[in-house]
Amino acid sequence: MDVKVRGGVLPQDEIDYYIDKIKTDNPDKMIKSVTLKVKGDSIDMDYTYDSKPFERIRRVTGYLAGDVSKFNDAKRAEVNDRVKHSLNTASPELHNL
Repeated sequence: MDVKVRGGVLPQDEIDYYIDKIKTDNPDKMIKSVTLKVKGDSIDMDYTYDSKPFERIRRVTGYLAGDVSKFNDAKRAEVNDRVKHSLNTASPELHNL
C-alpha cells in the first residue's frame, strides 16, 4: 500500500488510525493507495482500491462453476464436448428471413 502525507507531518500512530478507519469502513476491499492531506486542524483522506480479479463463471450441465478442477471425469468430458456458439455465425437460411 502506498501512503503519502501532504501539507504537513503526521505521527505514525495517526496515519495508522486513518488506515484502520478506511479498512473498517470497507472490509471487503484491498487498499491500493492513501493520501492524507493536512489542512490546519483537519485531514482530507483520498484513497483507491486494488481491483479484484474477474473470475469466469459458466453454467455446465446445470451447475454454476468457476473452476472445473473438482469435477469428475464425466463432467470434465461434458465441459470439453460443449459446443461454443458465436453471435456472428447465424446459418445462411436465417439471413433470408
